[in-house]
Amino acid sequence: MPQSNNLLTQRLQKRKPGWLDIRSDLRHFALINYAVLPERLAPHIPTDRFEIPTYDINGRQLALLSVVPFVDDDFCFYRLLPWFKFRFPQTNFRVYVIDRATGEPVVWFFGTTLGSRLVALARGLWKIPWHRAQYEVDCVFDEENGRSEHGRNGRYTHYHFSIQSDWCNAHIEIEDTGSPVELSDEERLVLTHPVDGYFYRLDGRVGGYSIWHNIIPLTSGKPRNLYFSLFEDLAIMSRDEMQQPHSIFLCPSISFDIYMPPKPK
Repeated sequence: MPQSNNLLTQRLQKRKPGWLDIRSDLRHFALINYAVLPERLAPHIPTDRFEIPTYDINGRQLALLSVVPFVDDDFCFYRLLPWFKFRFPQTNFRVYVIDRATGEPVVWFFGTTLGSRLVALARGLWKIPWHRAQYEVDCVFDEENGRSEHGRNGRYTHYHFSIQSDWCNAHIEIEDTGSPVELSDEERLVLTHPVDGYFYRLDGRVGGYSIWHNIIPLTSGKPRNLYFSLFEDLAIMSRDEMQQPHSIFLCPSISFDIYMPPKPK
């Protein structure tokens, strides 16, 4: 892998925006990471193009995947139609992989659930594996809670997502400890800044797109109740295993740029 600090510096530089690029403030952002056996992931990823790296976790060589729920706020094509904005919940299901062509960390998307009719636009125009879902979101962030103890502005007193869709049903209930998370440059590259993402398009081809965001201020969370039917369907994790994530990170708000349009790769 290229030197972590140099690559991270590159990824923190914004590119010149395009006319179709999207900007959105992500509210109630969570990064729920799981450590799993790599052979459970291999059938769902084109391993000729992407390596599934493993890490020494509790004496075992395990791969990492993540579930990323959040609420898009002020989602818009900020150069083309900056006044035309949307708000909706979204959840990404992804695996941390290495692009064999570049040797750099990227992510492979199983797909995304979206609580918006924009699903139809994305599926029709760009063949993105987005799936319409019904959401219940109940998140309460108390800006005063934990200020003196942890030196930060607040923490969640309640964090709950419920998702119903034909593709994946999910239940997410997390406790925010309020404790700041400190990541090394290499950990940031793998967990929070794999800015290129790839996926199987609806036509079976491999597609991809890129994003940009700044360093994410994170706190550590604990699982209260986690379930994702997709992982059962794909034989990746059992219900019991889903209750034991490797780590959970939380952030009340972070701005993302999404470079559009997605293209076959």
